[in-house]
Amino acid sequence: MKYTPKPQPTATEPAAKSSVKSRTVKPKGTSHLKPPGEIRIIGGQYRRTKLQVPDHPGLRPTPDRVRETLFNWLGQDLSGWRCADVFAGTGVLGFEAASRGASDVLLCEQDAALVTQLKAVQVRLKADKVRIERGDGLSALKRLDAGSLQLVLIDPPFDSNVYEAALKAAAQAIGPTGLVYLEAPRAWLDEELLPLGLRVHRHGKAGAVHFHLLAKDDTPQEAQQEPLVPAAD
Repeated sequence: MKYTPKPQPTATEPAAKSSVKSRTVKPKGTSHLKPPGEIRIIGGQYRRTKLQVPDHPGLRPTPDRVRETLFNWLGQDLSGWRCADVFAGTGVLGFEAASRGASDVLLCEQDAALVTQLKAVQVRLKADKVRIERGDGLSALKRLDAGSLQLVLIDPPFDSNVYEAALKAAAQAIGPTGLVYLEAPRAWLDEELLPLGLRVHRHGKAGAVHFHLLAKDDTPQEAQQEPLVPAAD
């Protein structure tokens, strides 16, 4: 009986199978498919309220432990304070201030979708002390009456170039005992803040985030511009 060998797979068959398998591998970088995150208001009358964090370029809400430190610095009770959160994003900083009794809180945000979300939260909380405005945060700061606020919250996208201008405008907007909260990718020092009318009151760091509480500089302008000269013998 003549032996007839069984047909062997051709060289192209494994390649075809391999090609099919490669199309079923999940692509890398699927974090954008995850549902939006959320954060919570951590203190005051709106405590535990959840705020959605959509996948939005530059949106980076202030972490819980940083907010906890900030409002410990501020003393928790903001009754009667007038505040402005001029790069609002999710609005968590401004809503935290309102939650602790602030009498007037301006939330300013440029993105239309985020403004819609802010208004939805305002309605849900019945936060009648919160005002929401769509527009440029720096322009809003410059428009505020001089000395009219107790607290300005500045947390723009880290790649923003508005820091210096925003700090200068904030220094004008706060009263003599007013404060400015600044969140940035680096520490800001007195030597660059003093010409803007501010000085470091408190500073902390959490990961890549530097957070500051700045006070109005009360050093006379002449003393800043003219260093003391030793008297002649």
